[in-house]
Amino acid sequence: MAPLTLVTGGTRGIGAAVAQRLAAEGHDLVLAYRNDDVAAERTLAELRATGVEATAERVDLTRSEEIDALFAAIAVRGQLTGVVNNAGATYEFAALTATPIASIERTIAINLTAPLLVARCAVRAMSTEFGGPGGVIVNISSGAATIGSPGEYVHYAAAKAGLDTMTRGLGLEVAAQGIRVVGVAPGLIATDLHATTGDPERVERMAPQIPLGRAGAPSEIADAVAWLMSDQAGYVTATTLRVAGGR
Repeated sequence: MAPLTLVTGGTRGIGAAVAQRLAAEGHDLVLAYRNDDVAAERTLAELRATGVEATAERVDLTRSEEIDALFAAIAVRGQLTGVVNNAGATYEFAALTATPIASIERTIAINLTAPLLVARCAVRAMSTEFGGPGGVIVNISSGAATIGSPGEYVHYAAAKAGLDTMTRGLGLEVAAQGIRVVGVAPGLIATDLHATTGDPERVERMAPQIPLGRAGAPSEIADAVAWLMSDQAGYVTATTLRVAGGR
């Protein structure tokens, strides 16, 4: 039986690349997305063309009741064995003093509170303590968690640092329950995130600051996720892998 994996924010950018990479490894997939129906249909068509089963669920991950409904829908499909907590957003670039309170609250909600609630449901679905088969949770963090991102998005960096702490703590908490919890911390990655938050030239401007001299590709993050979810990483848990070109 193919593993069944949930990828949040799985229809665009890094999430879509992760879904495509996991499909190549034979995972059946559930993609959670917020509102881009066109991207969802396009990604689903690409995944199904590989022969895997793939569905998409439109869900607001900042609402706990919608997360519960998402996991209820997954349970109808089959036994969940993996989760990639990828959904996240920065909304805008600004110093903290110039960042609206509403934006700070939204950023914390999607980058920290939502992954915590998704992980809570995932443990209940997969833990041997709850009758599940075990599994893997991969949290997509950010290199910002250790850099701090002054002048850009300190609040986002703080949320991702909290996510790293969750990876460590939950990984230790559920290690004896058949679940590994790991993280991937991307650095500068060439996606449309920068344009949608108002700085379309950011990748080109910042690339010279990367020791390897370039931005990363979403596929490079996907490769790291696929390895962490594989049996080859069976002795890896409660830690976050940095994929940031040396920065």
